[in-house]
Formats: sequence, structure tokens, C-alpha cells
Amino acid sequence: MNSLRLGSYSFSSRLILGTGKFSSTRVMLEAVRASGTQLVTVALRRFNRNQAEDDLFGPLSEIRGITLMPNTSGAATAREAIKAAHISRELSGSPFIKVEIHPNPHHLMPDPIETYEACKVLAAEGFIVMPYIPADPVLAKRLEDVGCSSVMPLGSAIGSGQGLANAEMVRLIVRESTVPVIVDAGLRSPSEACAAMEMGCEAVLVNSAIAVARYPVAMAGAFAKAVEAGFEARNAGIMPRSGSAVATSPLTSFLGAAS
Repeated sequence: MNSLRLGSYSFSSRLILGTGKFSSTRVMLEAVRASGTQLVTVALRRFNRNQAEDDLFGPLSEIRGITLMPNTSGAATAREAIKAAHISRELSGSPFIKVEIHPNPHHLMPDPIETYEACKVLAAEGFIVMPYIPADPVLAKRLEDVGCSSVMPLGSAIGSGQGLANAEMVRLIVRESTVPVIVDAGLRSPSEACAAMEMGCEAVLVNSAIAVARYPVAMAGAFAKAVEAGFEARNAGIMPRSGSAVATSPLTSFLGAAS
């Protein structure tokens, strides 16, 4: 499978994992390993080397081949997100930052204006900026123009499990973008991850669908297979839709000649 390019980094896996909501750190680590992911996002508040029970940075750092992508979850403004990014880079040494700004706790929708302002600053400072955004093609293009390494439109509301409710807008973003488009949020099943890859996305980020599954480790493996299948199907060339039935083995003339 061709590599996913983000900044100067290359990844063979196109499945990115979130680390929240898991029943335990042990289960989360097992799911990360089972998924084959190479890029994992962690909230700044889980970088806590002084309290092992609340620290994910330490355990994740011990898995070979994993790159950490700190995120600014909890930030309500561009200023807060920029501060979180600086602290995260100092603690982790990672150039990646997932800019996540959602000031309203009731719907958790990303703030497009604050996100744009934060990304403009962080991209100029050399971060590999990965913004979590509404499925807005205009905003996606603006973020690409200021130097973001990808855009990450939500498939549907975060944690909702409503799948690709914004599929048409995501398709528009894919069509207009020259940086990787990564669906982030709302995916419920591996089939939806496969569909996102088939429509042209370069990767998907999954958290809740794996973390709250009955068997998270098995679900992580299922998502990995689905992402690979969707990407390979797209490259193989998916057949066009037809408005009417088209026979695969027409027999009429053969039977007529035989009589």
C-alpha cells in the first residue's frame, strides 16, 4: 500500500487512532498494536509523567514505530490551542499537532474562525498542522493555503456514530484539496472507514468506534483491514454506476443460434 505523506513523514498505515474512552490503558495499548497504526493522537492533559495512572505519553512512547500527534482538545480559543501546541511539542518532541478547538461542550463542533487563526500561526512556526474542521470546502482550502499538512473534516458529530453524514461535503473537499483529506469523527463501523477511503480520503481517524466496542482489540483489527481494502479498491478502479441492469453474460444470441 502506498505511503501516506504528512509533512516530511511517511506512514504505511492509513488508520490513525485516538486514545480516549478506552476502559483501561492496557486495552488501549493492545488496540493500538492490533490496528497497525503508526500515528496516534493524545490530548495534552494525558501527558502526565508524574501520575502513571493518568499518563498515556509514557506507555505509547514504548511502542516501536509509533509517532505521537498531540491534540489541543479542551482549547476554546486559538490562543489556548497555540499554548497547548507549544507545551505539547516541548513535552513530546513531536512536530505534529492536531488543532482541535470546540468551545461549546453541548455539540463539540469545531470553531472554524479560531481554528484558522491557530493553524496560521502554528504552520508558520513549523508544526505539522492537522486541523479538525467542519466539512467545509472553503475553510479546508484556506487552511491548505496557510500551510496545513492535511485537513480533517468530521464525518459527523464527534462520538455520535452517525457515520459519513457529511459525505457530499467531504467529496467536495477531496476534489479541491492537494493535501491529504482525513475523515475525523463520527465513524461507527469499518464499512464506513472503507467508504471514506473509496471516496478519495487518504486516511481516517477513529477513536470511539474502537474504544467502546465490545471487543476493542478485535475492532481495531477490523478497521485496519477496512481502511486497506477501501484504499486498494479505489486504486483498482471501482466500476461506474449504471441506471439500468447490464448483463454480464448475454446468452440470447447464443441460444438462438443453437436452435
